[in-house]
Amino acid sequence: MEAASVTVYGGSLRSESASILSPPGPKGAPMLATRITFIAVATSFTAVSSLQSLIIPVLSQIGSDIRTDTVGQTWTLTAWLIAAAVATPLLGRAGDLVGRRRMYLLALAAVAVGSVLAALAPNLTVMLAARVLQGLGAAVFPLGFGLVRDAFPAAKVPGVIGALSAIMAVGSGLGTVIAGPVAAAIGWRGLFALPFLLAVTGLMLGFRGLRETSQRSSGRLNAVAAVLLSGWLVALLLPLSSGNQWGWGSPIVIGLFVAAAVVAGAWVTVEVRSSTPLVDMRVMRLPAVWTTNLTALLTGAGMFGVWAYLPRLAETPTASGFGLGASASTAGLIMLPMLVTMASVGFVAGPLSRVLPFAAQLTIGAFLSAGAALSIALLHESELQLAIAAAVLGLGTGLVTSSTPNLIVRSVPGDQVGIATGMNANIRTIGGAIGTTVFAAAIGATVGSSGTPAESGYVTAFVIGAALAVAGGLVPFLGRVRRPATRAVPVVESPLAEVIDLA
Repeated sequence: MEAASVTVYGGSLRSESASILSPPGPKGAPMLATRITFIAVATSFTAVSSLQSLIIPVLSQIGSDIRTDTVGQTWTLTAWLIAAAVATPLLGRAGDLVGRRRMYLLALAAVAVGSVLAALAPNLTVMLAARVLQGLGAAVFPLGFGLVRDAFPAAKVPGVIGALSAIMAVGSGLGTVIAGPVAAAIGWRGLFALPFLLAVTGLMLGFRGLRETSQRSSGRLNAVAAVLLSGWLVALLLPLSSGNQWGWGSPIVIGLFVAAAVVAGAWVTVEVRSSTPLVDMRVMRLPAVWTTNLTALLTGAGMFGVWAYLPRLAETPTASGFGLGASASTAGLIMLPMLVTMASVGFVAGPLSRVLPFAAQLTIGAFLSAGAALSIALLHESELQLAIAAAVLGLGTGLVTSSTPNLIVRSVPGDQVGIATGMNANIRTIGGAIGTTVFAAAIGATVGSSGTPAESGYVTAFVIGAALAVAGGLVPFLGRVRRPATRAVPVVESPLAEVIDLA
């Protein structure tokens, strides 16, 4: 049943159900088709998200083998980050225009080729090219959400998106957990076998089982807006990722930040004036969209910082007086409870929304993440304490990552899903870059003559992470508006009922 209420969008009236319930999945769609869609998208999400953190624990080994210094090692991370930041909105929008299935397969093929190149890379140049190709795969996130919206009945979409978001978050943490043990067993080059196999599997399933987009945008890809968007993203992410090496007061860092601000301003101006914008600013101004994006920025900063530095805290030598002296494998096991709780909560986020709206889940998840970060700051005397904090962090992260895309998808028109979810993912990525930079600055400022940071540096960093998460949890209250009338809300079912046939 369609809702009767009507909202104003961009100066014209449109049925609210058009943004929340459309496009409906076809009634009686074969269960096999929806299963294949879920498995294909879930596989690709795992492949791409694992690449974000997969090489972090083994950067020094990679640098030694391909004969590059610390700066070169940092660039292997930066290349992926920038490529992902540019590709996510651009290919997401291209999917809205020319078909999500086509762009999804293209992005996943780039991951497969990039993983082979990375495994065989003899030098830094080849490795950077490989990481750029892998970064292009980040576009599968907005494209995958759009494919799910097209394939599943509307009542099941929130539950499926929640599950996929949890899988995406688990994949991001999976790299940190498995990198140490796998590299110790078969070498760092073997790490890229996982994303390669997952990408190939996703390609095979997608090629045979995914349906093409049922709803597309009209118009064309705005080339000027695309160049400007890419320009300010690169200008912003370069100093964020390399500022510690270049010096925060150096002319190049300051110049890039200024350039990012100027180009971003020009980009917004072009988008507002364009009849065919790349990113529709009317959509970005919707309360449910801008508050969710701001929350993604703040919680992304806090959570990525914790993910990056919790293992380092555990691995700090016992001679420091506060470290546990854990090996890379032990540090990965400490993070394991986070993956378990993160995955678990993602699969229940959809059904839970019957009694706890996604906005409330977002706030609770942010507060749980803040509590976990504060616990790490104050209680880090044993592996058990850190593992418990990691489990709570997984609960919070699972709720946040499951609720944010649902809030975006249900709030925008069907032909804007790709670009809207792509921008949300991008904003979280920017938040992650800011968070890891802040953590690095707080901890690095306390490095003594021994080369080991002081405990106070870690405490300060994790307290900052907690504060960022709390701020993110409060943001949804800023965009609350009174609705003149209640509207029909579809019953949200668990994706397990459709995909695993347990219902």
